[in-house]
Amino acid sequence: MALTGDYKLISTEDMLQGHAELCIHAYGFVKSMALKCAIELGIPGAIHGNGGGATLGELATIIALPPSRLPRLRRLMRVLTVSGVFSVQHQQPDDSAGCAIVVYGLTSASRLPAGDGEASSGLSRLVSLMVDPNLTAPFSGMSAWFMDDEQPRSFFEMHHGEDMWDMAAREAALSRTIGDGMTDDSRFVVEVLLREGRARDVFSGVRSMVDVGGGTGTIAKAIAAAFPHVECSVLDLPHVVAEAPAGGEVRFIEGDMFEHIPPADAVLLKSVMHDWRDDECVKILRRCKEAIPSREAGGKVIIINMVVGFEKSKGNSTKKEEAQALYDLFLMVFEGGEREEHEWEKIFLEAGFSGYSIIPMLGIRSIIEVYP
Repeated sequence: MALTGDYKLISTEDMLQGHAELCIHAYGFVKSMALKCAIELGIPGAIHGNGGGATLGELATIIALPPSRLPRLRRLMRVLTVSGVFSVQHQQPDDSAGCAIVVYGLTSASRLPAGDGEASSGLSRLVSLMVDPNLTAPFSGMSAWFMDDEQPRSFFEMHHGEDMWDMAAREAALSRTIGDGMTDDSRFVVEVLLREGRARDVFSGVRSMVDVGGGTGTIAKAIAAAFPHVECSVLDLPHVVAEAPAGGEVRFIEGDMFEHIPPADAVLLKSVMHDWRDDECVKILRRCKEAIPSREAGGKVIIINMVVGFEKSKGNSTKKEEAQALYDLFLMVFEGGEREEHEWEKIFLEAGFSGYSIIPMLGIRSIIEVYP
């Protein structure tokens, strides 16, 4: 059969290469679900606990896999090694059968959900949040949402009939998934911040700090321990504060950041601003400005979020650029979003701030210091 249309303009090599690439893009969700499965089975932790490497049989034993599923586990691990989640560490000859045995190892990505046994950097619950069905299912209706401006504000709301925050307040399981994921993420951020004195300049001269939307105080407790001179508190909604631990050096305050933020030298907003529209962010920032002293007296807002494309201008890895773009679109499920520098500057000026400084010390995210 003769080729028709645009196929005539494509070489056979390009057609076949394009087909392979199209399959990879179309089946991208399979990689996400394979990662979800591996984390739920405890595979990263199993490899970590086995000295950093494990054969298929060892994995099956550690996770107590039914023998009938062993061939399927091999196929799962093949996807996850080809996609770079796990490594094929090396091969050992099997003296009894004369065959090679694959030993699976951890990569820099799979070490993170494996943790280190002290829950200081494990990101398994963050990944579980990213692939939670409540958040992934609405994407199937994204095109319909794009084409109908009478649809609800977000395609999460279009799919579920309510926005994510209302659903989380009503459903304890979703609230716990969000809280657990953000706790893992906060532990990761704190670990990076406190390495090699990275946070020293950020908290130099700060005597008090309120972590707005700080959940159960993961970051605030770490900052209080690392910088004893900083009096730390957390502001969050009542149902979140109710889960916070009693006692300790961190004070927990129930409240609404749109209404009032307790006074402090510094206000921390970690992964908060990307949840809200520009006009809502301006309201939050104005409450922050009311809470802090002047710039001369050391007042500032500390934002931990992405500055999309900031690293690109410095010629850094395209992996970061891809991660930022994917995460930005992920946030669109509930009408959140990341911002480029000019978009940050716009809301800072509208909220009445005089200047800002971007410190790109957190990989795909940055610290932004905003000054009154």
